[in-house]
Amino acid sequence: MNFSAETGICELSGESYLEDAFQFYDILMNWVNQYFEEGNNELEMNIRLTYFNTSSSRAILDLLRLLKNYQESRDYKVIVNWYYPNPDYDEMKAEAEDYIDETGLSMNLIPYSV
Repeated sequence: MNFSAETGICELSGESYLEDAFQFYDILMNWVNQYFEEGNNELEMNIRLTYFNTSSSRAILDLLRLLKNYQESRDYKVIVNWYYPNPDYDEMKAEAEDYIDETGLSMNLIPYSV
């Protein structure tokens, strides 16, 4: 995880298989809240995960719901780029599509070569 208040860019990459993912992702959600409370109104979230477990999936869903809330209720500009390895990881694209359906948050689905 990497985030910069200067650029407004937050990046999640690699694998996420934490037993208590909510504790880890809570740090990120607190950062997002603080970032917006400090008067920033644009955020770019780049997600490039190759694997995540069920606990992480639930925490990611909470994060995306938080971003959708800022996008809707405060009219902030929130860009979510979901990168997935192509063509071997179609399940990662399917997960992103499920998140879109669940949250209503628009995401850019971007394949990349492994």
